[in-house]
Amino acid sequence: MNRKWERDLGLQGRMLFTMFLLAVVYLSFLAFLSYYGTSQIFMILFIGLFMAVQYFYSDKMVLWTTGAQIVSESEAPQLHGMVTRLCAIADLPKPQVAIVRTQVPNAFATGRSQNKAVVAVTTGIMDKLSPAELEAVLAHELTHVKNRDMAVLTIASFLSTVAFYIVRYSLYFGNMGGDRRREGGGIMLVWLVSIVVWIVSFLLIRALSRYREFSADRGAAIITGQPANLASALMKISGIMDRVPRDDLRKVEGMNAFFIIPALSGSSIMDIFSTHPSVEKRIAKLEKMQQEMS
Repeated sequence: MNRKWERDLGLQGRMLFTMFLLAVVYLSFLAFLSYYGTSQIFMILFIGLFMAVQYFYSDKMVLWTTGAQIVSESEAPQLHGMVTRLCAIADLPKPQVAIVRTQVPNAFATGRSQNKAVVAVTTGIMDKLSPAELEAVLAHELTHVKNRDMAVLTIASFLSTVAFYIVRYSLYFGNMGGDRRREGGGIMLVWLVSIVVWIVSFLLIRALSRYREFSADRGAAIITGQPANLASALMKISGIMDRVPRDDLRKVEGMNAFFIIPALSGSSIMDIFSTHPSVEKRIAKLEKMQQEMS
């Protein structure tokens, strides 16, 4: 296997297509509010403002939500040393490093750009993994930074939420438009179309999220040169997760899409609804990469 870094065109294409479709959803929502009453202009402005805040302060919001604390080199010299070495290999500016004090073994990356990124690990994952395994996990998270997929997933998730509110409140907004309130058939059509768009956007984001995990696994294999270390880390994390108290898992459940492995996998009948591919599939791909490198 060639260890030279190559841009993942499959991931880039999926990100562009996802953003295009969800931009259509967002613009449709704005057009819908405009059509059903100019009094909704404040709603439009609020959505735009909230989206801007989420984009520019996504890293701070995630750190606040998870309770992650930025640490200096003197506070975590080994962790910083790993990140510095991996960034040199991946040709990345060094991100801020954070630690979350929880026994949930996990890691994530956040930030709107490579220069505004944060890589965080939990005390649980630092305690359970060997240095080589932890380095592989950090390489996985740095690949998310390299691919710039954190910002895309953050924005896409927000736009999908907007689509959800179209479904939830379209009938309510339809009853606020004067003579248009009699156009029940048109309102119902908008509502039905909104359901279809929301379902499509929901599934598309899940597909993007799963693909970005495969892409990050591949990037970690290229950066470290040892896919087996990440495979071993994934096996350990998934095995430990079953022994973590459920209350601890629920506290971080909202960050599942960003974690290397979901804290709570739930009882999904089909993988199509999952934010991550199965650990078994990821390990199988990593084992194949290890054989190719050997």
